[in-house]
Amino acid sequence: MYVCIVQIFMTMQTQVIKADSRGKADYGWLKANYSFSFANYHNPERTHFGVLRVLNDDIIAPSTGFDTHPHDNMEIITIPLSGRLAHKDSMGHTSHIESGEIQVMSAGKGIFHSEFNGSDKEELNLFQIWLFPNQRQVEPRYQQLSLDKLRKENELYQVLSPDAKDEGVWIYQNAWFHMGELDTGWKGTYQLKDENNGIYLMVIDGEVKVDDTILNKRDAIAIKDASEITIEIIEKARILIMDIPMNNK
Repeated sequence: MYVCIVQIFMTMQTQVIKADSRGKADYGWLKANYSFSFANYHNPERTHFGVLRVLNDDIIAPSTGFDTHPHDNMEIITIPLSGRLAHKDSMGHTSHIESGEIQVMSAGKGIFHSEFNGSDKEELNLFQIWLFPNQRQVEPRYQQLSLDKLRKENELYQVLSPDAKDEGVWIYQNAWFHMGELDTGWKGTYQLKDENNGIYLMVIDGEVKVDDTILNKRDAIAIKDASEITIEIIEKARILIMDIPMNNK
């Protein structure tokens, strides 16, 4: 009797998304960069990455913004990079989200909210990120947190997870976000929290080498079928790592 043993080796798959290849829109009051199809930008090759549906890099003019509008069954994460966001929603929250904070809304059964630049002088630059949830029709919820409580000097630190008891904000999805403000010459690895997840890494500022790929400001890399990645900082950088399920159902 012969026994045949077959070993299957996964090969890491990567896609580089250069900053200048993103969709762009200029509405006067809003200058937007779309990593995935959104609004009038449609690219059939960039509709989502796993459960990551939206990564918008928005610049909003002073005293302008998005009037009240609805959302449902989506996890919405907002990270102001500079400036101040004025937020109001149908759950009764009226707040300002400053640069250095993170906000999350689980839209669930449905919410209405508005988002405006909270300054009449300075532009607001933010990331708005949407993830498909792993539970639908939940009661809507809101959370806001200062990153100062989480930040670690010259290290990656967690800002989001699936667990309300863990560090950072939490959402209805098996996802983890990490950020880092890292000095030139820093080297390290990131290990996936779930072997079935993928990684979407965005360089906010600076120059970064991920495995063998060089990325500059607002470049991103999408990685599947890897258990860990190596990171080297070529020039002082801020990065965002999203560790997310590949199945968007």
